[in-house]
Amino acid sequence: MTSHSMGGFLSVRDVEVRGQKVFLRLDLNVPLDDGRIRDDTRIQAALKTASFLLEHGAMVVACSHLGRPKGKCVPALSLAPVAERLRQLLPGRNVRFAADAVGPSAARLSKELKPGDLLLLENIRFEPGETSGDVELARELWKLAPDLYVNDAFGAAHRPHASVFALPNLYKKVVTGFLLERELAYLAGKLGTPERPYLAILGGAKVSDKVPVLKALADKVDALCIGGAMAYTFLAARGIGTGASLVEKEQIPAAREIMESAGQAGVCLSLPGDHIVARAIDDEAGAHAIPTQAIPDGMMGFDIGPVTAQTYAAVTSRARTVLWNGPMGVFEKPAFAAGTITLAKAMADSKAVTVVGGGDSVAAVKAAGVGDKISHISTGGGASLELLAGTELPGLQVLTRK
Repeated sequence: MTSHSMGGFLSVRDVEVRGQKVFLRLDLNVPLDDGRIRDDTRIQAALKTASFLLEHGAMVVACSHLGRPKGKCVPALSLAPVAERLRQLLPGRNVRFAADAVGPSAARLSKELKPGDLLLLENIRFEPGETSGDVELARELWKLAPDLYVNDAFGAAHRPHASVFALPNLYKKVVTGFLLERELAYLAGKLGTPERPYLAILGGAKVSDKVPVLKALADKVDALCIGGAMAYTFLAARGIGTGASLVEKEQIPAAREIMESAGQAGVCLSLPGDHIVARAIDDEAGAHAIPTQAIPDGMMGFDIGPVTAQTYAAVTSRARTVLWNGPMGVFEKPAFAAGTITLAKAMADSKAVTVVGGGDSVAAVKAAGVGDKISHISTGGGASLELLAGTELPGLQVLTRK
């Protein structure tokens, strides 16, 4: 990461960690089925920083949230299976698990840590003070590892929670882990000063989720391609028939405003010119392409059409920087997946810097089997959108600058 991107924050490699008790905030929010980890991507992503600290003789107290237990102990959301997976991925390391985040188990086990050991605390969101940003909870966590705070949880950086914001304020030095450093290098660095042409492709269900980022990008990019269900709100704002498709009526003025500001900035804003439609989401057998922009009454659009997919793919192939957030259709259903898959493959074949922002788009890229051909896949959906919209993220405000 260049020292000028995001002001150049201190990284874990810039400080002495040997013999230090280090508090490591991770994002180990993995999908679980009956206590079994369905996808360990986030655990794998945390390994580089954790391994670095352990190899350099730190005593690590690791902390993460999992799901939304709302301040109560929910056994189905315990991090115990994650601790077990960490043991498998860190062979030869002493990986301990505390039955609480702050309490007798965490206090005892943190005292017993030796250099090269890791202690994973129980789900921090079992504590009611976590989501309210409670300073008392932060003080209790600080006692477990008072020497250094390392943030490697980009997915939680936009939350002003106790372990993300109140706690790091108690340390002299707050540094980034390798995962957070990489996120900032791409989302703030490469997208902050992009090689042009710069293309943003935005999809997903709701315009309301994306209004701030659309407004921020409308005059920063050279081209904007819109797909997914949110495209129908834009088509409605242009007075084009959308049939029974999902339209957020209250967002039509925002859609108009975004199209106007893109027009004034000379940004080429594209909407789908054809669609894959059906009578209902379960009517895959009745799914068919219509070659017009207007959708007939009684029909719903569930994917961009083949002509639009090829058009968007062509724009992608000419770009030098591409940001993609949100699928082009209901890609979980084969009848409505072609637009998203076409685009994922176009990004994989592109010579551009390609960045995929969080959530469903990540699943879409993996479904297309091209995850390894994308320059950067962000681990934080909401956090990446807020950062791109120019919002100050609480978890980044507390980082120590170089």
